[in-house]
Amino acid sequence: MAEPARQPDSAAIELSKQSSPTAGASAAKTASPSTTMIEAVGLSKFYGPFAAARDVSFSVKQGELVAFLGPNGAGKSTTMKMLTGYIAPSEGFARIAGHNMMDDRIAGSHRLGYLPENGPLYPEMTPMGMLEFFADARGLPSATKKDQIDKVIDICDLSSVIYKPISKLSKGFKQRVGMSQALLHEPDVLILDEPTAGLDPNQIRGVRRTMRKLSETKTILLSTHILQEVEAMADRVILINEGRKVYDGEVEGLRAAGHGDVNEAFHELTGHSES
Repeated sequence: MAEPARQPDSAAIELSKQSSPTAGASAAKTASPSTTMIEAVGLSKFYGPFAAARDVSFSVKQGELVAFLGPNGAGKSTTMKMLTGYIAPSEGFARIAGHNMMDDRIAGSHRLGYLPENGPLYPEMTPMGMLEFFADARGLPSATKKDQIDKVIDICDLSSVIYKPISKLSKGFKQRVGMSQALLHEPDVLILDEPTAGLDPNQIRGVRRTMRKLSETKTILLSTHILQEVEAMADRVILINEGRKVYDGEVEGLRAAGHGDVNEAFHELTGHSES
C-alpha cells in the first residue's frame, strides 16, 4: 500500500528557492583547506524557560566531514536549523562560508545544501520529476539543468529507480532522493540531519558510500546518534547533550575519554548509551 502523502520539509523548500545554480561550484574552487565554511558562535534557542540549545560554538573547515553526535532530543536538529537560517537564534549567530545566516541568508544559501530529518519528498512524484521541480525552483539554467540532474542521479546512485513513484521506494532510496535535491546547485557545504535514521544495514552502507564520495569535494556536517556512523565516516566529532556542546575533537580523543571505548565515552559525557 502506498504511504500517505506528506508535506516536504519547508526548510529545504525555502532554501531551494534561494539557492544559486552555480555559486557553490565556483566558490569551492577558491576555498582553501584552512577556510572556515560552517561557524556557530554562541548559538542558543529558548522556548519559554526551555533551552533547546545553549551557547553552542564550533567551526568546520573546508573539506572536513564532521559528525554532530548526541542522544535523541539533545538539540542537534535545532542547532542545524539555526545554522541554515531556518529558525532565528535567541542568542548568537551562524555563518555559512562567511555569510551570516540571518543578515545575509540568500548568499549563504547559495553555498549550502540541506537535508532535514524529514527530507523534502513528494510521494506522488518520481525522483526525476522531483529533481526537475527543484531544478526549476532553484533557477538552474535550461542549458545545464539536464546535465546537473544526471550528475546527482549518478552521485546518489538513483538510476534504477528514477522513474518509479517515490511512494514505492525503500527508505534508503528515499534518503538518497532527498540528498540528491540538496546537491542540485553544486553547494560546497552540506548539512545533513540524521541521513541514516531508520535504515537497514545494507541501506546504511549505501548512504555511507555516498557520503565518502561527497566528502572528496564538500564540507559536511552530519548529525547522528549512532556511534558506528561516527567511527566509520567522521574526521572529527562534536558531541552535544541537553543543548550544550560537551566534546569537540577527533574520534580517537573521544575513544580515549572512554578508556578505549567510544560507547563508554558517550555514556560518561551524556548519561546515555547508544549502539
